[in-house]
Amino acid sequence: MEKLISEFSFGLFFWHLLVFVGLIFLLKKFAWKPILDTINERETSIRDALKSAENARSEMELAQADNKKILKEALIEKEKILKEANDIKSKTINESKDIAKIEADKIIKQAENLIQAEKNAVINDLKDQVAELSINIAEKVLKDELNNKAKHEKLVERLLKESNIK
Repeated sequence: MEKLISEFSFGLFFWHLLVFVGLIFLLKKFAWKPILDTINERETSIRDALKSAENARSEMELAQADNKKILKEALIEKEKILKEANDIKSKTINESKDIAKIEADKIIKQAENLIQAEKNAVINDLKDQVAELSINIAEKVLKDELNNKAKHEKLVERLLKESNIK
């Protein structure tokens, strides 16, 4: 019986070995190749994705560097524009002040001329009034003097002596 068990075991072992080898052959032919191909494709796609991610990161860093450069240039340009605007503002204010000073001086000169003209007119008017008043007074005094014949003769004599006609 031992022999039978041993032959049975050997036969069973042989058939198990044959089925195992056949199964390995079938798996290799139909399952492992597609599985390995899928794994290789997956590995390639992961590698490509990592390369793409690395490239994207590099591009992002370049873009950030460009953005910083553009921002720096924009700040420099902003400062330049603000400086130019301040210069223009200062120049405009100074020009306006100069124009206003010239106009003010012109108005003051015109006012002084007008005041002088008014003053001269008032002085001439006063002179005319004083002259007219003096003539009126002299006329009244002379009328009184000339009404009296004795006084009139004395006045003529005195004027003649003072004039010393030669």
